[in-house]
Amino acid sequence: VLQSKFVTLFYPTDYYFEYTECDSTGSRWRVAIPHRQGSCSGLPEPVRGTDCTFSCEAGEFLEMSSQQCTACAAGSYSLGSGVRFDQWDSIPAGFSSLATYMEPEGSGDESLSCNNSSWTPQGTHLESNRDECTVSLVYAVHLMKQGSVSFDYQYVDNNVFFEFFIQNDQCQEMDQTADQKWIKLTSNGEWGTHTVNLKSGTNILYWRTTGILLGGKPVKPVLLKNIQIEGVAYTSECFPCRPGTFSKTPGSSSCDLCPRNTYSNKGASSCTPCPEAQYSEEGWAECKERPPCSEKDYFQIHTACDSNGKTQVLYRWVEPKVCVEDNVTGAVTLPPSGEKEDCPPCNPGFYTHNSSTCLPCPPGTFSDGITDCQACPAGTEPSLGYEYKWWNILPRNMKTSCFNVGNSKCDDMNGWEVAGDHIRSGIGGSDNDYLILTLRVPGFKLPTSVAGVTASEFGRITFVFETICSADCELYFMMVSSFTNVVESWEGTKSRRAYTHIMTKNASVSYTWAFQRTNKPSDVRRFVNDIVKIYSITVTNALDGSASSCHACALVSQESGSSCVPCPAGHFIDKDTNQCQECPPNTFLSGHHIYGEEACQQCGPGSKSNKEHSVCFSDCSFSHTDQNRTLTYDLSALSSVGSIMNGPSFTSKGTKYYHQFNISLCGPEGRKVAVCTDNVTDLSSKDLQSESAALNNYVETFVCQSTIIPADGRGFRTALSSQSISLADTFLGATVESTLDGVSVRPDLFPETSRKLPDINFFYRSPRITASCEHGRSAVITLRCNPEKGERGELTCPAGTCDGCMFYFLWESSSACPICTEADYHSIEGACKGGMQDTLYVWNEPKLCTKGVSLPEKSSAPCEAVPLWLKVGIGGGAFMAVLLISLTCYFWKKNKRLEYKYSRLVMSANKECELPAADSCALAEGEGEENEDDVVYSNTPSLLGKLKAIASKLFEQGCQTQPLKGPY
Repeated sequence: VLQSKFVTLFYPTDYYFEYTECDSTGSRWRVAIPHRQGSCSGLPEPVRGTDCTFSCEAGEFLEMSSQQCTACAAGSYSLGSGVRFDQWDSIPAGFSSLATYMEPEGSGDESLSCNNSSWTPQGTHLESNRDECTVSLVYAVHLMKQGSVSFDYQYVDNNVFFEFFIQNDQCQEMDQTADQKWIKLTSNGEWGTHTVNLKSGTNILYWRTTGILLGGKPVKPVLLKNIQIEGVAYTSECFPCRPGTFSKTPGSSSCDLCPRNTYSNKGASSCTPCPEAQYSEEGWAECKERPPCSEKDYFQIHTACDSNGKTQVLYRWVEPKVCVEDNVTGAVTLPPSGEKEDCPPCNPGFYTHNSSTCLPCPPGTFSDGITDCQACPAGTEPSLGYEYKWWNILPRNMKTSCFNVGNSKCDDMNGWEVAGDHIRSGIGGSDNDYLILTLRVPGFKLPTSVAGVTASEFGRITFVFETICSADCELYFMMVSSFTNVVESWEGTKSRRAYTHIMTKNASVSYTWAFQRTNKPSDVRRFVNDIVKIYSITVTNALDGSASSCHACALVSQESGSSCVPCPAGHFIDKDTNQCQECPPNTFLSGHHIYGEEACQQCGPGSKSNKEHSVCFSDCSFSHTDQNRTLTYDLSALSSVGSIMNGPSFTSKGTKYYHQFNISLCGPEGRKVAVCTDNVTDLSSKDLQSESAALNNYVETFVCQSTIIPADGRGFRTALSSQSISLADTFLGATVESTLDGVSVRPDLFPETSRKLPDINFFYRSPRITASCEHGRSAVITLRCNPEKGERGELTCPAGTCDGCMFYFLWESSSACPICTEADYHSIEGACKGGMQDTLYVWNEPKLCTKGVSLPEKSSAPCEAVPLWLKVGIGGGAFMAVLLISLTCYFWKKNKRLEYKYSRLVMSANKECELPAADSCALAEGEGEENEDDVVYSNTPSLLGKLKAIASKLFEQGCQTQPLKGPY
């Protein structure tokens, strides 16, 4: 007790009550706290409080003075043990918005300016930022018992990462599963609800968004509303109803919206009607003046066919009508109705009933929509599906709606209107309305003849459309099955065109078209003439469809009246017998057309078909004939999925990201094992498909791409993957040629080396048409022999080639070398030593082969010191030498004799000054031999020279010569 000369008197308005923290026994005390700090005297004594787990019922609050539950007054509400936040004119007390920007490592800047980035209140909801800043909405709550938190959200852009996580008072993140932490996408105009259980104690709640501006286009913000927390021990006060709502009875747990043409202020127990010249929409906090009517306030419709088969154009005011047409300057009135004209025919598969109604043909029959239904001829069956090309009324399996995240003006409007030969977007309530058209397909049923086929296509949807826009309109085409997937979108004006999407899984699905004239908030209609028109929608193999034609089917037998039977996998229908026949080897069935052998299409080079003839693939073997030599390749080491991370790249604001490619080159029986997923868990997880299919959007194909945001790039705890797409659904073939089926290799990307082997090119294609790739996507994987790279090798992608519609990859590996054969090595013989000679075998350099044959072992063989050829050469040479010497001696001796005889003749001629008679030269054999020793030999070099000298001398002396008679 504070003793003081002056005692301050406190009144109930000068203080308030609070409970202390609960002790170990679960007890607490109620204490009074003054509004003015420093004044503690005269306060009520602390008293024991209620049990820590005590709470009031919904519609009640705990009156702290009496510590009793009291009903809320009219105009307010309470959740009892919870708290709800549904008023977003400003950020409520207790919430905070924190904006950060985590720079990539080494960027040099500590942060970029995010001062203007925050969660923004929009009255009925909160809106996240549209830039690349990371913005967190934070709220701390202390629970005395286990509870939960739930909230409504709209999340349509996968360029935004939206996560919800919880921390304790030590800033440690609570354990959460991936589907609790990472929020899944919603359809445009659709609100989703997310609920997470909370533990007792302090819970710090984080709603965090991060935008990634990969293409420079602003992201679509996340919208958040109706945050409700259960498990609060008590509520000490009731919450007043926000403007535009009311609660007319005490003890309310919620407030109701004011009806149209009424309004209310904060904490209202009833709504006030608007003056006659004003109006309001449901839930408005004020009334507005009614504008004069204009052409934007009415629309035209086509009436249903009457009993005479006639229809006409009528004009109707947009409901609810808020404009004024009487006694107002510039106001317009409704145009007169059009003339009656003949109704368009029924859609194919339907027939006219009572001249005014179109009904589907009975099972087993077909119609073109003009004639009556007819039974399919023998040997055929109906081609079931939807074929909508006349739009007099909306088909029974389609519905249309209008939605706006900021108001409910168009909730009861038709988002689309039928217009005879097309269906068009409606007028809506505001320019930023989502005008939604939905087609429900319960499933797909393959024709009987192909029921046994391993299908890669269960059905397809094709629609023809055009958009006419003067603002930033956008058309979304979405598929809703286990999760919402934006298949494609188009911005601005687009000329009339067709788009096709193939269903690769048999499931119930809803196709949705959502059209928005502008994404800027607007309460008026300025772009009412911006429209989208859909001329036709065709769905094949729809489970509950009708038939516009019949197709041939396989029969049990050729007997008349035989029923249709399914063909086994890989079989076609023979045109002559209508019996099932298996496709030839290495062919595949295209789609579900199996009539005639031409349905079996030849696989490309270097590929083969699986057992079901449903797909062509590479079995990891390849052969090629080059210069009369057949090269065989074993690519099995490359059969497992290869990955490459291309980059890094940076967005306009500096966010680092990569493109990751997964490649399934060959094997196993054509199964596409390359998987890319929009996962939000650690990328080191091996089982990417273990996550719920409703959470992850993944593609399974030959080549796929994901955009990776690394953990160090934006402050994420783990790397994030998004925007997964397929680049290669179809394997075209493998060849050493540079072009296949219209897909070509760019030789400038992979410069030639000094290698002697050609590259092997694997060609792929994805036929899916997108707004940016009107001819689909293609990919080429070039295999190059490089023994230095190892079996798995190195996968690269040249800069600037892996971010468009055509993708090029280079895979260098020793596995891309041919299998070794005897032609890849040669022998080397050693010298003959000790009568033995060694033979070694070495690879040809450079070695450009792998596996296959091994080098033979070193071998030894007997040998001689002098080879036989050398012996023969020496013998032949010796013989020729002897022969030459003998011939030389013989001719030398003969020449000497001739010189002697001639010398004698000359001497005789000198004595008589005349030549002897011819017969005097004929010396008898042996004549004069006794004088041989007296002969003096001349040193003249030759006989011819001597004759010339003698003749010259005789001429000078004037001697007359006598010609010789007879032979010399």
